[in-house]
Amino acid sequence: MPQVEKKINKKVSKIIPFIPDGDFYFTKGVEAFQNRKFDIAIKWMKKAVDMKPKEPLYLCQLSVIYTEVGAYHSANQLLTDVLHTTNYIDCYYLIANNYAHLGLLNDAKKYANSYLEKEPDGDFSEDAKNLLHVIEFDDDEDDEFELDDEDELLIYQETAFYHMEKQEWEEAIPVLEEMMMIFPEYAMAKHDYSQALFFSGNQEKAVNFQLDMLKEDPNSLYCHTNLALFYYEQNNKEAYTKHIQVLRNVYPIHEQQKLRIAVTFARTAQYEEAYHRFLSLTKGKLKNHSSYFRWYSISAYHIGEPSKALALWEEGCKRHPYLAKESGPWNA
Repeated sequence: MPQVEKKINKKVSKIIPFIPDGDFYFTKGVEAFQNRKFDIAIKWMKKAVDMKPKEPLYLCQLSVIYTEVGAYHSANQLLTDVLHTTNYIDCYYLIANNYAHLGLLNDAKKYANSYLEKEPDGDFSEDAKNLLHVIEFDDDEDDEFELDDEDELLIYQETAFYHMEKQEWEEAIPVLEEMMMIFPEYAMAKHDYSQALFFSGNQEKAVNFQLDMLKEDPNSLYCHTNLALFYYEQNNKEAYTKHIQVLRNVYPIHEQQKLRIAVTFARTAQYEEAYHRFLSLTKGKLKNHSSYFRWYSISAYHIGEPSKALALWEEGCKRHPYLAKESGPWNA
């Protein structure tokens, strides 16, 4: 036995202990991130940062993971810390992207422009330009509506939303008409009004109403979604194609706008496109929208995902009991 112990001890003495460094943890974090194991990726990347607290590459990669899981404030805090210690230009674009997701469009625009000024041909230059284009598109639709009596507007918004989500078109019309009279600058009421008109039988008036709005604002997202839907229902393929093609190239920042596009694709039988758009939505922000569950489940069913369609439909019926009165995705 002593001879055996000597041999073992001799072998053990030759083993070189492996002490992981920051690059090891960073590589493991990137691998986990690429496999979409975000919780594990964050743990590995934090270990990398602990080893090299001022390494901008580690901090930026951790911020990217935070962005992916929706922790935009945490991501920007890391990136701001990097900018305080080093001139890592990529941070400007990454910060702009996070601000855009938070809906802080002026800040997003400022940082995107700063990136392009410092790196006009940088790795993120095209992304920054695209982001600015999307922000400009969103600005046209999402200007803050400043009112002395915002509470009154909120009551109208909630009432109209209630009827629109239940597809109670005739009940929605008088609410929206009053809303447009009291708040004439609030464009969303006009878009909802035209949709309620169309589905209550006033198709020609609805189409003309939206065409007039489109002349005033050719970039209006809601004009294109409504007109695509109207022309599809009227079997006007040429006009429908024109407006649906616009939507194929639009990827808004805000969840409400992303939902509107996803629903439009679903309602016009573009189920593959609709399904992929729904996948990008944050359910937690849209659980009060029965349209999310209705059209997501219908899209899932039509692309061959019946189990997912059923799960979505059952969850939707629990949150919005009136959905149970509808026929479900399998009959849509």
